[in-house]
Amino acid sequence: MAGLASYLGTRPEITLVGAHQRTEADVAVVAVGRLTEEVTAGLRQMATQARIPVVLVLDEIAEADVLTAVECRVVAILPRGGATGDRVLHSVLAAASGGGVMPPGLVAELLDHVRRLQRQLVAPASERGKLTSREVEVLRLMADGLDTAEIATTLCYSERTIKNVFYGITSRLNLRNRPHAVAYALRKGVI
Repeated sequence: MAGLASYLGTRPEITLVGAHQRTEADVAVVAVGRLTEEVTAGLRQMATQARIPVVLVLDEIAEADVLTAVECRVVAILPRGGATGDRVLHSVLAAASGGGVMPPGLVAELLDHVRRLQRQLVAPASERGKLTSREVEVLRLMADGLDTAEIATTLCYSERTIKNVFYGITSRLNLRNRPHAVAYALRKGVI
């Protein structure tokens, strides 16, 4: 990472800032081995505090981690083996201008996820009792005693989004309140 910082520091279109100046940055570059729970928590915290796009350089990423990364404002993912200075520079500039850079396999995984969401939206009534992964995560955090603001912070969503997710669950499944929704999820074995 030191070599990368040195390279980016020589580029006239880039101004490097220290970690203590994170809120002043336009883009964050994070280099880690893999997307662990600790790294994800750090990315979520950065997403809620600094609200800047992230370029993520990884040794390895599982396809299942792609959605988590995107939810944490990651707009570019580069495998460390192919993360040359020019590629990282291209990713940083793309992120700063509102774009993103993803390896083709990861883009395919995101598109598959979008297709699954579309199928869920048009699913027959018999399948509407199923919960999405986001709904399950919201219910799991509710069961852990977190309030709406804490859930929003943990999942890098706005409080309004969490309220909408909860409203969608309760109205679709005819549930009365939080305890009823958590009890439903426990009975169904999803949390």
